[in-house]
Amino acid sequence: MLRALSLAIQSLSDRTIAMILAKSIGLTLLLFGALGVGFWYAIDAALKYWGVGDSDVAGLMALAVMILSGIIVFRIVAISIVWLFADQIVDRVEDLHYPEHAARRQVPSLSANIGLALRSGGRALGYNLLALPFYLLLLFTGLGTPLLFLGLNAYLLGRDLQDMLVTRHGPDHGAVKLLPRLAIGGLGSAAMAVPVVNLLIPVIATAMIVHLVHSDTKDRTD
Repeated sequence: MLRALSLAIQSLSDRTIAMILAKSIGLTLLLFGALGVGFWYAIDAALKYWGVGDSDVAGLMALAVMILSGIIVFRIVAISIVWLFADQIVDRVEDLHYPEHAARRQVPSLSANIGLALRSGGRALGYNLLALPFYLLLLFTGLGTPLLFLGLNAYLLGRDLQDMLVTRHGPDHGAVKLLPRLAIGGLGSAAMAVPVVNLLIPVIATAMIVHLVHSDTKDRTD
């Protein structure tokens, strides 16, 4: 795990991956900016409808909503956007470190990646909505809500990352054992709550899963 993390962080210095990271960050920030503007106008319109026309209040309410929903929404948006660049990230890591695996890969089509991204976002949204009552019930425990959130999203993120490799190498050569998958999912989910780091982690986690899948094979070349 530590080796995979170290190699994934080092990969950010690669020109190709750095360009992918820049594009994914740009799209993520653009979408969040659009969501922020949407929240602002929606809440402002609602306040005016109720006879409270203070735009400062609308701004504070929009900010509060963004903060409360930000972690879940960011996870969905960031991973969905990375799906659009997954081929390029995985290709580059495999080309640099695992050429024999790269020669056997089957690159999914753009439509297949979009379908996987939609299913990933749907799972994240659906499972977290189902867990919402439990999040609220566990608030009084102090640690119950964040632990449940972390555990659930560790599982979901680990599954998303594994899917990227399974679609390319099949279940026999693309699957990850449960504990390492939960570990990388947990690390990614926790890091997405950290400002700035959360912009880097989707690309880092994608590179990590490639190393976790391939690094224990006899034909590794790094």
